[in-house]
Amino acid sequence: MNSFVAELLGTFLMILIGCGVVANVILKDTKGSNGGWIVITTAWALAVFIGVSVAGPYSGAHLNPAVTLSVWMIGELNTLTALIYAAAQILGGALGAFCVWLVYRPHFDRTEDPELTHGVFATAPAIRNISSNFFSEVIATFVLIGTILFFQEPSVEWENTAGVIGLGSIGALPVAFLVWGIGLGLGGTTGYAINPVRDLAPRLVYHLLPINAKRAFDKSYFWIPLIAPFVGSIVATLIFQLLTK
Repeated sequence: MNSFVAELLGTFLMILIGCGVVANVILKDTKGSNGGWIVITTAWALAVFIGVSVAGPYSGAHLNPAVTLSVWMIGELNTLTALIYAAAQILGGALGAFCVWLVYRPHFDRTEDPELTHGVFATAPAIRNISSNFFSEVIATFVLIGTILFFQEPSVEWENTAGVIGLGSIGALPVAFLVWGIGLGLGGTTGYAINPVRDLAPRLVYHLLPINAKRAFDKSYFWIPLIAPFVGSIVATLIFQLLTK
């Protein structure tokens, strides 16, 4: 139960701060309007830092189904626990996105561009090219998962409970710098979801909310930030297992 709450709360805080900063930068008449890409990438790194700091001691702070998949693949998490983690992450992401809307509701009402309201919650490609966009998300997630795995050995025991490994097990600060580096180096193509829940949960919430300027559900693209991070995670984990076997 503690792990479920930790993953829910950590993901909630990550999405609340991350999407909240995007809202502050791109919505109309906010104090942080036009802050730019550097502000957004830095804020997402800090959002991950906050989420990891809170959830790390209790669940390993996966906050990302791609991380949970990797930990499951290396045998440090059983299937039921992995599914519980994923459910907590989805719920936490949805609640975080909903609270962003509550906080910035007057600014959503003033923003007439549906691309901007959509951009608060979901990623989108700078140049739409399915194969290139998919590869961008795969390689960015590969860097995330691969670096996490090689930061330290995967065998972790905490309070006599095996399997508590994830973002929190390597420390919140290194993870924040890692996410920041990925955003600066690889995020300009798709907005770097590198996390299926980071994109899918807020995206679904966006389409349920009563936002005036709203774009249609992007059926041709939404699956990329959903599937590609899993592919990147699998490749990184297989290489890690090969090298450390």
